[in-house]
Amino acid sequence: MLPYAAYLRVYEPLTAFSESDRKAWSEYADSRDRPRRANALRAEHGESVRRLLAVPPHPAPAQESPNAYLRRVEDRLYVCPWQTRLRSWLAFSRLRGSTPVKLMDRFVPSAVADQTADDFDRYKRGGGASVLRTHIRTTTWHVPPAWFVPFDANERWLVLGSASPSQDLTTATGRNLIYVTSMAQARRRSARALQVLRKHLGDVAAGLDVEDVARWLEEFHPHSLVELDYGGLVHLMDDDALQADQSVAELAAALTGLDTGQEELAFAMYQRVILRWKSMQHLESAN
Repeated sequence: MLPYAAYLRVYEPLTAFSESDRKAWSEYADSRDRPRRANALRAEHGESVRRLLAVPPHPAPAQESPNAYLRRVEDRLYVCPWQTRLRSWLAFSRLRGSTPVKLMDRFVPSAVADQTADDFDRYKRGGGASVLRTHIRTTTWHVPPAWFVPFDANERWLVLGSASPSQDLTTATGRNLIYVTSMAQARRRSARALQVLRKHLGDVAAGLDVEDVARWLEEFHPHSLVELDYGGLVHLMDDDALQADQSVAELAAALTGLDTGQEELAFAMYQRVILRWKSMQHLESAN
């Protein structure tokens, strides 16, 4: 069963990488053994589960992942490295920083936790801020409203898939809801949204994380692609709920309403988005 997580990904053109990386990713794209898109999440999740079930557990892999998500547009190859080791380090640091020590020891022995932190510190000392740049952002049990901003409703790609009568929705395959856009469009929409929010909401806009997303997008090649993948969240939603989910369009309507003085429309559209995803988040504590 896949984790109930969504993903915001950036695919950079092959030309954005160093010469050695370009060669490696080109060979990887031609490989028959690499995980294909349909099974990539399952492969990454399985590797993580095996590490965490080990005795003692391994919060981060010993080496960086050689895998990536790939997209081809005409003859151009776009690459989104998994960066499993870096993402694991970052997630572990957040967990350790927000969890009481006694409880943390129940998850990971203190000696293992200290070693993981030391390994991460050595990695950070080996480079500048760019070494912490991840091509993938992950969130569990919901999609943050700011993640909808870079996209347009027409960029929505929905595949409902099918499940046999004996198959639970959590194990059904071929079920996706994805948005993909160009980096230029993503940056333009994020900048417009930030301008509207600052103009009408002032300091409140800072709490909506749009600026954080906009700054993150600026770190990548201007000819990249940006993808929002509902990931495992599609297995929490039935067909009707997925078809009715127009969060990107609703948030865009809220921003337009705010900018044109239609406050009631803006509030109504924003509330639709917020309430939809709050109800999803509540499932985390359901039994």
